[in-house]
Amino acid sequence: MSQSAVTASAIRAKLATYLDPYLGQTLEQAKAIGALTVTGGRVEIELTFGFPVADYGALLLPALQDHLADDLHGAEIGLTLKANIAAHAVQKTLKPLATVKNVVAVASGKGGVGKSTTAANLALAWAAQGARVGLLDADIYGPSQPLMMGLAGRKPESLDGKHLIPLRSHGVEVMSIGFMVDSEQPMVWRGPMVTQALTQLLGETLWGDLDYLVVDMPPGTGDIQLTLAQRVPVSGAVIVTTPQDIALLDARKGLKMFEKVEVRVLGVVENMSVHVCVNCGHVEHLFGSGGGARMAEQYGVQLLGELPLDIRIREDADGGLPTVVAEPGSTRARCYFDMARRTAARLATLNKDYSRMFPKITVEAT
Repeated sequence: MSQSAVTASAIRAKLATYLDPYLGQTLEQAKAIGALTVTGGRVEIELTFGFPVADYGALLLPALQDHLADDLHGAEIGLTLKANIAAHAVQKTLKPLATVKNVVAVASGKGGVGKSTTAANLALAWAAQGARVGLLDADIYGPSQPLMMGLAGRKPESLDGKHLIPLRSHGVEVMSIGFMVDSEQPMVWRGPMVTQALTQLLGETLWGDLDYLVVDMPPGTGDIQLTLAQRVPVSGAVIVTTPQDIALLDARKGLKMFEKVEVRVLGVVENMSVHVCVNCGHVEHLFGSGGGARMAEQYGVQLLGELPLDIRIREDADGGLPTVVAEPGSTRARCYFDMARRTAARLATLNKDYSRMFPKITVEAT
């Protein structure tokens, strides 16, 4: 058939049935389809997603060409992607931060699973994908984000003596207790002091208008973690684990903790999932395999990503240039970018926060 047989109505109808692999919804269900025109054998399509899309077009375009092939009749596709990142609901007892659309907590049931590395790369991947992002280091006893983000030795400023201006690194706003104390000084604080410190860092930092604020939570599921989960207005949580059984056992506790305080768990990230030898390419599951997938299936949440065990990831973080910044085109960096997109897409499918859409009503006596 000739290109003149291409019609906008046929293309739109077929486009509506495309199942986005990250949203788990069709484009019609996601209300993503905008303008669509057919001119001289070229189809121009505009799509709007609820997650960052700066690098999504390269993946989506060939998939749409395959999906629409029978209706294109040889026509070319021009694709325009837009992002409309909405604020999503937090715990019923808390109010969202004024300038932050979504707070995403990155947590783990135990230490040593790569939670902070995952949090840093998640924040940086979102920024690279076009979002406005902040990173709050809530690990009071072991703050590692100043080193990972290349900000060690720096201190935030305060213009009024009451509020702190976050430092910036690789396009991300960063705040950490590590900026306030000597790197070798132990934080000998009891639980109430820790929660008070975090509350101040969160509320007294002059965050800009952010789409996402990633909170690197302390490891564990004790009183401190529970109190923080109750005080920080969180749109969703990400649980980081390794495939081994003992880590998964603790990760389940973290997941159940967030459920108790009505924080929605966006999914599970399995870190150190597979090791690929840099010399011979041999693939080995050093800590077991499939644990994160089984946990996600058991609790009805998504497996957001399987991240590799790679010495270069550690070297990147120790050097202040996390992997998605140090080598964004590498295979290991693509794992983080994919995980970030899945996480943002999952959040985009949840209930939005409509309280910001209505004016504040006050009643005054006359």
